[in-house]
Amino acid sequence: MATFLRPLSYRYQWLYDGISRLAALGVGGEARFRHLALEGLEIAPDARVLDLCCGSGQATAVLAQYSQQVTGLDASPRSLDRARRNVPEADYVEAFAEEMPFPEGSFDLVHTSAALHEMAPEQLRMIVAEVYRVLKPGGIFALVDFHRPTNPLFWPGVVAFLWLFETETAWQLIRADLGGLLAEAGFEVGDSPSGENPPRHCLHAGGSLQVIQAIKGV
Repeated sequence: MATFLRPLSYRYQWLYDGISRLAALGVGGEARFRHLALEGLEIAPDARVLDLCCGSGQATAVLAQYSQQVTGLDASPRSLDRARRNVPEADYVEAFAEEMPFPEGSFDLVHTSAALHEMAPEQLRMIVAEVYRVLKPGGIFALVDFHRPTNPLFWPGVVAFLWLFETETAWQLIRADLGGLLAEAGFEVGDSPSGENPPRHCLHAGGSLQVIQAIKGV
């Protein structure tokens, strides 16, 4: 699983950005992809927002357009250095997603973009539990990540992308019921194809991407 292109894509920003733009074509381009998990949400300027597994800050920059209190968390010092340069107005914390150094109920919104497929199943369960813990009651967990395609025409592209750039954990995620996992942790997870209001769980790009906006109960 994965080829030499995977480590290169993390080492070189230009390659990572090029791959991201190419992958985002299925939903109308990179700009739309970066806003996909946030569609329909009302984010107040003083909302406390966590960009989980923020990487180099591409999604952090979008979140900073909505809120003045954005924190990016990532385990990679190299990625955080890039994020600080790209989005200096946000705060950053170096930590693992399954052991976040925040008090219970710290955030109104936790966002993550195409990161959960990097996690092994047990690690993913720990991260979901941590997200639930650090969210305030009524807070939202908004995410976009891979999903098993529902349109057969999208299977070749998904298989090629996962083979070139991903590991077994990505295949494990598309075989998993991510919505069910969130519900087991206590989140409210809807199933609204139109996606007017959270909670919702909807599919894009022939079913190859899923967007979930799950709510922590009050």
